Amino acid sequence: MKTITKSCEKCFEEFSAALVDLTDYAKRAKNGKLTEPQSRDLLKHFERTHELALNVITQYFKQIGKGEFSGSRDLTVEAFHADLIDDGKAWLDIVIDRIQYNPVYEIDTQETFLENIQKRYIRLLQRFEDTMGKKLNE
Repeated sequence: MKTITKSCEKCFEEFSAALVDLTDYAKRAKNGKLTEPQSRDLLKHFERTHELALNVITQYFKQIGKGEFSGSRDLTVEAFHADLIDDGKAWLDIVIDRIQYNPVYEIDTQETFLENIQKRYIRLLQRFEDTMGKKLNE
């Protein structure tokens, strides 16, 4: 059966809704030290929102005729060059944090990752939302 590809605009709507949820969740979580379930939920919300942002970028590039990308790093670099994101290094830090957080690795990065989400990464996603919203309304 053939699958229907979502439009960039539809992906953007899903991303924006997930970003609102993530932001609300992060605000609630700031009321003290995170419990283990809160930490897991914040990480889950963040990873979903980041994946949806990458989907938006992928669909945008397909829409304008740019080719396939081999992974999130290549996609992130191309998004930076296309002015879809304004801080390529920080976006690559997201990719690295997500890889390092993977339970396959024995290093404990959860606390740093959670701090980065709350202090850096949500703002990056919000700026991406502003930029992408303007691009889609051109």
